[in-house]
Amino acid sequence: MANTKISELTELTSPAGADILAIVDDIAGTPTTKKVTVTNLMRQASASNLASYDFNGNAISNFDASINDQTGTTYTLVAGDNGKVVVLDNASAVTVTVPSGLGAGFNCSFVQKGAGQVSFSASGTTINNRQSHTKINAQYGVASIVAYAADVFVLAGDTAS
Repeated sequence: MANTKISELTELTSPAGADILAIVDDIAGTPTTKKVTVTNLMRQASASNLASYDFNGNAISNFDASINDQTGTTYTLVAGDNGKVVVLDNASAVTVTVPSGLGAGFNCSFVQKGAGQVSFSASGTTINNRQSHTKINAQYGVASIVAYAADVFVLAGDTAS
């Protein structure tokens, strides 16, 4: 088996913790083949926080979105809301302003927790909706906004006019 190509080996689809992987260590310019168990490799990845990153180096935060609780009657989105869930909790109507400069790819979800209906207002931006809706339908409704180009957003979800 010493002359077998890697592409000719049988694929291991469910590695066990004790399985051994070959790794080429080339720190000083001299490649050396070493072994590592699956358990040790995953432990190191977890300790280095590699388990919470995708292949482009962007954090995916363990697949959980951060929550931004808001209790006022107005809220203006900020760049830090990208990827978050904004929970809007007020008995009176709430206006969410979508400003310019958030960038293409910005996305945010909203939950209307309170009885006050949530409406979205563009400020130097365009907000599109296939039915021309600008509000969340009712309490406990959920909507999302996504920028598919700079300053151009789509509002989707449980929306109303």
